[in-house]
Amino acid sequence: MVADMIPAMKILELNHVALHVVEVERSCEFYRRALQLEQVPRPAFTFPGAWFRLGVNQELHLIGGRTEPVASGNRGNHFALRVVELDSWEQHLGKIGAEFRPRKQRPDGAWQVFLHDPDGHVIELFTPPPEVIAQPNRR
Repeated sequence: MVADMIPAMKILELNHVALHVVEVERSCEFYRRALQLEQVPRPAFTFPGAWFRLGVNQELHLIGGRTEPVASGNRGNHFALRVVELDSWEQHLGKIGAEFRPRKQRPDGAWQVFLHDPDGHVIELFTPPPEVIAQPNRR
């Protein structure tokens, strides 16, 4: 119950998304090339991986050594990245031969494009509904 919450127990942000991948370098190439993400330093863990910047304060953490199949889909496990517009993204993804679905509109007016990384993880690129664009501080 929210009323029972201790004041110091407050979630500040979503810090990172972690994905388990088969081949770290193959996935790094995809995230650098397809999503144009900036790779950032990663601590010297005892297992393979890579970190990327997502927006301002969030990160994508890739963890190597996946041996199980991915269960991901646009109505299941996926993560979404808010973008400024989708025309350039669709042109870019088509140009590099990335696997993606043509944009579709949600009932609230937002537009979405779904793509797959090399392991089958689904990523959504979206623009928010028009009323959210008109009021950028609203979440």
